[in-house]
Amino acid sequence: MTPVAGDTYFVTTAIPYPNAAPHVGTAFEAIGTDVVARWKRLTGCEVFFLTGTDEHAEKVSKVAADRGITPQELVAEMADVWRDAWAMMEISEDRFIRTEDEDHKHAVAKFWKRVRDKGDIYLGSYEGLHCMPCESYWTETQAKGAVCPECGRPLEILKEPAYFFALSKYQKPLEKLYSENPGFLLPEFRRREMEENFLKPGLQDICVSRTTIHWGIPVPDDPAHVIYVWFDALVNYLTGAGFGTDEKRFEKWWPADLHVVGKDITRFHTLLWPAMLMAADIPVPKRVFAHGFVHVVSDEDAGGEGVKMSKSLGNIVTPGDICEKYGADALRYFLLREIPYSGDGNYSERHLARRYNSDLANDLGNLVLRTLSMIERYFDGKLPAGDRRDVVDWNESDKGLRAVAEEMAETVPALMETLSFSQALESIWSLVRGANRYVEENKPWTLAKGREQTERLGAVMYNLAEACRLLSIWLAPFVPGTTRKIREQFVLDDTDATFEERVHWGGTKPGTVVRKGEALFPKLDLPETEAN
Repeated sequence: MTPVAGDTYFVTTAIPYPNAAPHVGTAFEAIGTDVVARWKRLTGCEVFFLTGTDEHAEKVSKVAADRGITPQELVAEMADVWRDAWAMMEISEDRFIRTEDEDHKHAVAKFWKRVRDKGDIYLGSYEGLHCMPCESYWTETQAKGAVCPECGRPLEILKEPAYFFALSKYQKPLEKLYSENPGFLLPEFRRREMEENFLKPGLQDICVSRTTIHWGIPVPDDPAHVIYVWFDALVNYLTGAGFGTDEKRFEKWWPADLHVVGKDITRFHTLLWPAMLMAADIPVPKRVFAHGFVHVVSDEDAGGEGVKMSKSLGNIVTPGDICEKYGADALRYFLLREIPYSGDGNYSERHLARRYNSDLANDLGNLVLRTLSMIERYFDGKLPAGDRRDVVDWNESDKGLRAVAEEMAETVPALMETLSFSQALESIWSLVRGANRYVEENKPWTLAKGREQTERLGAVMYNLAEACRLLSIWLAPFVPGTTRKIREQFVLDDTDATFEERVHWGGTKPGTVVRKGEALFPKLDLPETEAN
């Protein structure tokens, strides 16, 4: 369903720790969320897209100490590194939030006081298992063998005075949330995991302050404690919406429409976070989507299972390296076409190069280049009026191409709503392949040899230009740089129309003088054994 005027959409990524530069695994989340934001803007929503960095982690202070600088110096430096990486990948965030931002510190203090005044934060003593890299607490039942269930590292025994959040108090409200809102957590199998592994065994109160570390936001009225990094970081979503600083803005944007997070932090976002919001009498987010991991496989073992990409494992592939070599759109396309967003998938440079050549260079790039070249050659660069039925009757080939476009228009919106990006791209590619097939079926180069075929040639070239116009719209959330080039070359100016009007067949304007440019994706020179 297309939004109506005035509809808003607030979408967020999780905010990663900036103890190191981003890798392709973290880029996977940002790119997918950016596609959601661009799709919603495309279909008529006013969008607020929030991303940023979670700076008050113990691991951040340890990295700073190792480098001989302050945590503040480290996070200021790394925030620029992350911003630059996101800009390189064309992430279209509306705000890049840092948990060192003053409005965020203010929002966290206000939120803490509200929950404490309700009686849901109390002082006690913590003794138990803690995972420093994950910044998570575990019970002996959850962490068998004193090993972190998320990352597999040994847990440390932690003992210190601490404030606790009364998470157990929200057992029943969370059960109700899950039962009454089955779409709150997607994909559905993640919801079942949360219910079976955490809700059903029973929730326990959680430690929400530290005294053994000093890097963080001080607890209001008790500065010997700093607020636990997760209790701090989750509030960033409220900060971005205006909580504590701009109530009119907050009323406009909250609750968030969608949090996009990694599967390893699902329980924080779908158990702790909604309970925190309930305690503060703030509406819970409408939906959380937990995506999978990008696994690294060597080029020699591109069919293998691979291992999760992570800074701590030292198997990092940086988005900057890939973007410089292949372009941002190649990375965006490969990750979202190759890896189902709800699950895990493999990354190898060899496979990316193959996808680049087969899908982007051979299929899409070749379609656009030869369509423009033939319009230039046969019609002096001016789009013919080939869609007029009183000029030329539609044959089965014409009808078939239009049918592919119309079927795609029916399929893609539903897939986008469930973040089924790989399937959406497959559907869009049906038009790419259909248009290339249409060229071979109609052989414009043969039509051009007979003067009596001029009208038919015009119809063929119009239909190809129309397919390219539609692709420039449907692909815009995925490969924004590429679609800008397509629109520039076909001189398209239809952004004042509604989304439905834009994606309806027949929007190409006859008489437009096209501007053929360079190939969108110059073909890579791969070894013959890797070409296919």
